[in-house]
Amino acid sequence: MDDEEIARHVLREELGLITDVEVVGEADNGKDALQQIHALEPDLVLLDLQMPLMGGFEVIRNIRVTHLPVVVIVTAFNQHAIEAFEAGAVDYLLKPVRAERLQRTVHRARDLIGRPRQVARDLARMTSLPNALSPLAAPAKLVGRVGREYFLLDADEVLALQAEGELVWIVTPERRFLGTQTLRAIESRLPGSSFLRVHRNAIVNVKYVRKMSALTSNRWLMTLSNELQFVVSKRQAHSVRRVLQW
Repeated sequence: MDDEEIARHVLREELGLITDVEVVGEADNGKDALQQIHALEPDLVLLDLQMPLMGGFEVIRNIRVTHLPVVVIVTAFNQHAIEAFEAGAVDYLLKPVRAERLQRTVHRARDLIGRPRQVARDLARMTSLPNALSPLAAPAKLVGRVGREYFLLDADEVLALQAEGELVWIVTPERRFLGTQTLRAIESRLPGSSFLRVHRNAIVNVKYVRKMSALTSNRWLMTLSNELQFVVSKRQAHSVRRVLQW
């Protein structure tokens, strides 16, 4: 997906020379790219970052399909941006795209197609790249699983995270998702201004706190907007009261 017709033409020709590759669509702006991803659910998307109507990172943040595609960034960005991509272990193609580099990218994509969990993690990691390039960018996505399907979740839609043994649940108003990382790893991706650890096994989004009930002088019962309740540990009670100004 690229807004430069010549660049798209070259990519289309090079892809046509690779065995078992079929180009099912192309777009000259981000909005159209997102619509085609939702309609066609391709295995691989080559996505330019700088497009009219919607940039590449915004496209990634708004992907809502069951079959998540492998996304490869196509860029003419400077070395600073390339270092950010490499630090995030994100695959990218540097313009002008070389045929042998494109072939390696397609080969890697084939390996990932049967690994939806890794594809979801890669997409979530890509949403954190704007933060490395601009401190005003939107927060990264979280990866949640239901059955064999993986979803990219906005931090704002998450009410809480709960650890039950080795399992971590990501709770939203509609349903619970199984996390793909430990509670500590997920916590590192959350915006600190919104999320607060209330117990060693629980983190809550303070935006959804509706009631605090005193159990003892040092223990509180926290109720969220969906009526989910957490006992705030003694260790965290002071921090919770300070953040909530109670």
